[in-house]
Amino acid sequence: MIRSMTGYGSATVTRESGTVTVEARSVNSRGLKVVVKAPPGVERSESGLRVLAESRVRRGRLDLFVRAEGTPDAGGASLDEARVREVLDACARLRDDFGVSGEPDMASLLRVGGIFRKTGGDGAEFVPEMEDVKRAAAAALDLMVEMRDGEGARLEVDLRGRLSGLREAIDGAEALAPGRLERERRRLRDAVGELAGKGLDEDRLMREIALIADRWEISEELVRARSHVEAFEEFLEAPVDEPVGRRLGFVVQELQREFNTLGAKANDSRISRLVVEAKNEIERLREQVENVE
Repeated sequence: MIRSMTGYGSATVTRESGTVTVEARSVNSRGLKVVVKAPPGVERSESGLRVLAESRVRRGRLDLFVRAEGTPDAGGASLDEARVREVLDACARLRDDFGVSGEPDMASLLRVGGIFRKTGGDGAEFVPEMEDVKRAAAAALDLMVEMRDGEGARLEVDLRGRLSGLREAIDGAEALAPGRLERERRRLRDAVGELAGKGLDEDRLMREIALIADRWEISEELVRARSHVEAFEEFLEAPVDEPVGRRLGFVVQELQREFNTLGAKANDSRISRLVVEAKNEIERLREQVENVE
């Protein structure tokens, strides 16, 4: 089973003093990139949220949006002493290490976000507990992964349909291939017979047919193409938590290579049509695989 890289989830944890909501959104990407956007006072949870996200997904760009809202008229505000110490320590480093003059005053401290925890009431800043943020994030990520799984199941149905089309093209080309040589043998015999009359050299004719057969031989390409289709199907059966998107992309490239060679060697309008149809299916595979984790 495969998993898509597209998903969304949202969850909220509610307390008497306020609520914290986390939204998780993911899209396709070459690797794994987690971006956390949190309000002032919640920045300290960013590293923990990244670890949490990386435990759920292996590939894709994942954005976590944290939103905190205090409950109106539920109380007052309390000072976040740890936050104040962080700000004062940073100001001291600016003065001592970089020679910045001046001292922090009440007005400048009040402009810094996150120094008050809201226990309720309008106008004060609500900073949720880190455990509540992680709980909301975990629930949102679970919903997002569930959506990625559902999208992956739909992708798998489409991919298997494309593979069925490739199998039909391979079987059709395999059935048509021997007839090309027989038609070419008759054509050459008739052409040489008209030129040479009764002096037709059968051995020479057979050597020419053998050379043409070698140039037109497509059995190896058909075997490799069928092997790639089987490998693709095996990757689709991998455990859902095993990323296979990149491997599927490689198999698609190899399929494209084999059918390009088949088209160059076809020398038959019916095989050429099969190759064109197969290339269309491969292009659809390539587009869909780009969204597989």
